[in-house]
Amino acid sequence: MTAVESRAERKERTRAALLDGALGLLADRSLSALSLREVARSAGIVPTAFYRHFASMDELGVALVEDGMRMLRRMLREARRDPVPRDARTSLDILVRQVRANEGQFRFLSRERYGGVTEVRQAIASELRLFSSELSTDLGRNPALAQWPRSDLDMAADLVVSVMMTTVIDLLEVTGTEEEVVIDRAERQLRLVIIGMGGWRPAT
Repeated sequence: MTAVESRAERKERTRAALLDGALGLLADRSLSALSLREVARSAGIVPTAFYRHFASMDELGVALVEDGMRMLRRMLREARRDPVPRDARTSLDILVRQVRANEGQFRFLSRERYGGVTEVRQAIASELRLFSSELSTDLGRNPALAQWPRSDLDMAADLVVSVMMTTVIDLLEVTGTEEEVVIDRAERQLRLVIIGMGGWRPAT
């Protein structure tokens, strides 16, 4: 560790403070309701200094999406390993741990997925498409699905990702015993999708 913080390190620290501050302010409102001045104040800088890090609030929102989605991508990569019925609960346990450890980021993503900031909404949609595409590729490596056309693999992947995202939204609204109800329902949904894949006959 250097004795004197470099300019690049200071800039990165301030950028991180802006993102963390914005995420805290977004706990109970949408990005469109947040002002640049509030975000700058939360990071301890003057509003004009904000532009050294982001060109606009929309760009900051996209950065929040990218940070949150990187975390979500790691989670989904772990959760989708060996997608067989017995793994559904394990996948959901991973999901629950991530949601509880990062509720602010997940609340932001779930709220802005259909929110008013076009750039942020598009960034989330793009990331979710990428998740589905990666899962589709993984499914295609399964010998039992090797003959499936890409369109059917994509359809199955979309269903799994949709269940996961719906579960995230539901988990953010419940606690205690209600959480178990959400998890049980999601487990049944995932099992239904996975078992249904075993009986699916792709069109020739």
